[in-house]
Amino acid sequence: MFKRSEKVAEAIHEMVSALLVKGLKDPRIGFVTITGVKVTDDLHLATVYFTVIGSDAEKKATEQGLNSARGFIRKEMGKTLRMRYVPDLLFRYDASVEYGARIETILKEISTADEGDDTENH
Repeated sequence: MFKRSEKVAEAIHEMVSALLVKGLKDPRIGFVTITGVKVTDDLHLATVYFTVIGSDAEKKATEQGLNSARGFIRKEMGKTLRMRYVPDLLFRYDASVEYGARIETILKEISTADEGDDTENH
């Protein structure tokens, strides 16, 4: 059975994703993907994790743009989600995609090196 915080996290994920598809007017916000939402058990804070393609400066600018749009996003969520209290939002860059890609690259390099060693030994 789902905890209430998990249901709220799922609703926030869908709502923020929909608002991003519609487009927020802040030029700092580029092509953003929401990777997850974590809501505290008391439902007062939701950390929204995102990824964006670009330089470190663009990632930081996107995070700043999203955090400055928090009030607008919360207002829209309040209208749509009909919650008594809409959690405060905190946007954080999710580096796990980059870490995963780096690990995959390392594993491929190891695999290629192992294949090279096998052909040399035969």
